[in-house]
Parts: sequence; C-alpha cells; structure tokens
Amino acid sequence: MRDEAVDKTLEALHANLKGFIRFDGDRVPVRVIVASDGHVVAPVMESMLLSVDVVLELPDDDDVSLQVMVSLERLDPEGEHAGLCDRWRAYHGEPLDVRWARMQIDAARLGQWFVDGEALMQANPLARDETGILRAVNAAPRSFLKAFCKASGAPAEDPVAVGVDPGGIDARRAHDVVRLPFPMRMEGAAQVRSFIEGSGAPFMPGMA
Repeated sequence: MRDEAVDKTLEALHANLKGFIRFDGDRVPVRVIVASDGHVVAPVMESMLLSVDVVLELPDDDDVSLQVMVSLERLDPEGEHAGLCDRWRAYHGEPLDVRWARMQIDAARLGQWFVDGEALMQANPLARDETGILRAVNAAPRSFLKAFCKASGAPAEDPVAVGVDPGGIDARRAHDVVRLPFPMRMEGAAQVRSFIEGSGAPFMPGMA
C-alpha cells in the first residue's frame, strides 16, 4: 500500500523545479532536477556547498509550498556524474553558476505532512526506458504532447518532453518546464507507451 504523504510530496517536488534555496541567512533563486536515483541536482554557488543548513523552497516559502531540507555534495561536471549536468541543461538551458551539487534529501515538509528523506529518495523505475519513451512522446507531429499540455492546463506551441517517471512527464516550454501528471501511477514502460498510443485517452478529456 502506497503512502499518500510520500506520493504527494514526491509529486510536489517533480512539479516544482523552480524556486529558492535558503542557506546561512541568504536566499537565492534556484532551478533543480530530480535524478533517476532520487537525488536533486542544481548548479550552485561555492558558499552553498560549504553550508550545513540548506533548504529548498519550491516554489516559494509560503504555507502551501514544499520545503526540502538537503545536504549538498560537490558534483564534478566532467566526472562520472556529468550526465546529470547535461540533464539539467536539457531542462533549463545554460546555468549561471559554474559549481554543481547533488543533493541528498534529508526531510521535507508539505502542508501538514513531514516526510523523512529516506522515503523520498526513490529511484525512477522508468529510467532504463526513459530515452525510448521520450523519443516516442516527442515524435512529430507531437500531437500527443501538445494535447497533454493543454489538458493539464499548461498549453504550449512546441513542447519537448525531457523527463518521465511513474507520476508524469516533464515538458520544456519556451521559458519554463511544466509537469504533466499521469491520470494514474504508471508501473512500467509498457503502460506508459499504451497511454501514449491512445489507450489512456479515456482517462483524460481531450486526449482522444
């Protein structure tokens, strides 16, 4: 049986990849991605890497936003995790900061829920098939993706799918990345492909 607090918190994280990072009394804008192993990745300032008290506010610091307590690990953009930096660029473009961090989630708060970080550090079971799924989603004329954006309340002229996990698809628009949630949790690549090919259309008005 799935935990509602964990599922809602995870979806809030995937749905809010732009916000603020608070550390040592400072607060600056940040854009993040969620890696396939559950870590959060972002370009950062050197001073953030030295801080021991870092909180992501996604998208803001109000009562309905997600607050994520994280521990930062320096990431080598030319090393074994260089692909994470490339993935960030696919989502957000070229970064302003030149340092990179991989963030361990220590805990998170969303509304009434306070969730332990270990429960949120979940690997993406679709990671192995992600490239093929994204290729199918982005296949011209992209009628599926455009309809999915419209049905999700995030219309786009030329969206590009940049990520997928059991909860939904991440699509890059002209100036931002939007979350397109699936009508149900997808348990495998075959289920996602079936949804893309049309059998999932009845679950979302306008998808047929």
